[in-house]
Amino acid sequence: MAGNRGVAYIEPGKVEVQQTDYPKLELQDGPGVNPANIGRKLNHGVILKVVTTNICGSDQHMVRGRTTAPPNLVLGHEITGEVVEKGSDVEFIQVGDVCSVPFNIACGRCRNCKEGKTGICLNVNPARPGAAYGYVDMGGWVGGQAEYVTVPYADWNLLKFPDRDQALAKILDLTMLSDIFPTGYHGCYTAGVTTGSTVYIAGAGPVGLAAAASAQLLGAAVVIVGDLNKERLEQARSFGCETVDVSAGTPQEQVEQILGVPEVDAAVDAVGFEARGHGHDSTHEAPATVLNSLMELTAAGGQIGIPGLYVTGDPGGIDDAAKVGALSLSLGTGWAKSLSFTTGQCPVMKYNRKLMMAILHDRVQIAKAVNATVITLDDAPRGYQEFDSGAAKKYVIDPHGMVKGSAGNGRAA
Repeated sequence: MAGNRGVAYIEPGKVEVQQTDYPKLELQDGPGVNPANIGRKLNHGVILKVVTTNICGSDQHMVRGRTTAPPNLVLGHEITGEVVEKGSDVEFIQVGDVCSVPFNIACGRCRNCKEGKTGICLNVNPARPGAAYGYVDMGGWVGGQAEYVTVPYADWNLLKFPDRDQALAKILDLTMLSDIFPTGYHGCYTAGVTTGSTVYIAGAGPVGLAAAASAQLLGAAVVIVGDLNKERLEQARSFGCETVDVSAGTPQEQVEQILGVPEVDAAVDAVGFEARGHGHDSTHEAPATVLNSLMELTAAGGQIGIPGLYVTGDPGGIDDAAKVGALSLSLGTGWAKSLSFTTGQCPVMKYNRKLMMAILHDRVQIAKAVNATVITLDDAPRGYQEFDSGAAKKYVIDPHGMVKGSAGNGRAA
């Protein structure tokens, strides 16, 4: 039997590449696995040879020790791979297919899945609706920052690329379909971004940059990205966005200088619960800052998309309330302005096929927008460190050297 290696969370600030078990078509006991999931048969699943797997800001929350993730949890929910083995119940996916894996695991059978709410499947996580690979409290499904990984309900979950050679040629764009591209698009879509919109996106990390590219794809007239990190703001400007440096203060004045008015039609929170204050408070964590500022900034009757992660358990929260996800929101502002909010996991399957077509037909260059940068599996710990320090890059792990032209030396797209 072949071996396997994966990137595991060890303790706050530390990940390491470990020897792990080769995947099986049965859910095994291990770090974070819900006891009710142990022994679950996966005849409906496949084993993938991982082509690419990305480091996500959501992973970074765990690695910083800001969740209750257990030691030795194999990370990674952004997965693209080649099918090397399939279960007896898999009918349409074949060995050799190259596929994108939505980060949300869904059964395709429950009420929520049938309604398209694949981010809150009722059958894959005994603890709560919704599951994901390699993530705390998400059922214990093993992560894909590894050489091989199991994907359940393969006929339902996998997005097969129509042509293998074309897919491998565009793999740095297509690898973004597992999470950040649909997530950024979902943030804009739920914020009502359309032709001629003015849009403010809080956060210039990979999800924020993906949201900015999505806003452009949706026809926004002006896309403004706010952040504290000057390198990331420069990356946003590289593909036509306006920018706001929130270390200089709240965004309204800078937005007014750009638009002539201190408000936008739509706003997206791509920061989440580790937000910092604005202006002189930017050195301090203030988890409600982004949401409150977006309510001030969004025009009356507007919408706010919130793909940024918020949690119910944060050991590093700034106070007892923050440690359980309770924030001091100015809900009265939102009510008075009749604002609408959409939160939660992006239902990736709602968007991924259409976004795949946009990539394959050269309507968007998402890898360029997020500065996709290829590293080897062994370089993953370095990638985590650099990403945590604020590097304006989206790290793409290439476990088998399958990315064209990659020597595993940090090559950018």
